[in-house]
Amino acid sequence: MPQQLIKVRPTKIELIKLKRRLKLAQRVQKIVKDRLSILTMEFLQTARETVEAKRKLVDAFSEAYKALSMATGYHGYIALEKELIATEADPKVVAGSRNIAGVRIPSFELRGNGKPMRGYNLVDTSSWLDHAAQLAEKCLEATIEIAELQRSLELLGMEIKRTKRITNALEYIIIPGLQATIKYLNMKFEERDREEKGRLKRVKVLVARG
Repeated sequence: MPQQLIKVRPTKIELIKLKRRLKLAQRVQKIVKDRLSILTMEFLQTARETVEAKRKLVDAFSEAYKALSMATGYHGYIALEKELIATEADPKVVAGSRNIAGVRIPSFELRGNGKPMRGYNLVDTSSWLDHAAQLAEKCLEATIEIAELQRSLELLGMEIKRTKRITNALEYIIIPGLQATIKYLNMKFEERDREEKGRLKRVKVLVARG
């Protein structure tokens, strides 16, 4: 498929401008490709971390359920519910961000607002309940970690798609179009030079005959 030429005036000045644009486009192409490589590596690393975080979350939920079942059997459902309702824990998630190759990636941090995550009376409860509470905290932390990783994957994926479109536009449209136009102008100027030389030869012949 022939490349579409860029509409410019067939002058030497325009040819110089096109050559400068070509060099700039090639430099930009290298920068964009390097950025795409960084984004892709970060995406793959985040994907691996997400898989591992999900595995840990499933394990944490399983262990927490077992521990809560043991605490329920030890205390009884009504007594355990009373202790859990009385909790005063007030955890909060603080959102921040970090920069990866120009992409703002979210960063979440779990905070308890200065209070312990477990608000029940440790004297009146067993170690089973305390163990279940510790595991529940791990589940919450793992859930927040997955939320951060999942959102990071989405943002990185969108930026990778956008960067790929830019790379493809440079590689298959912009740079080939500039190269084809430069080639066309060079051929045009060469043709003009040959015609000019031909005219000069004819003029010399006519002058010599006269």
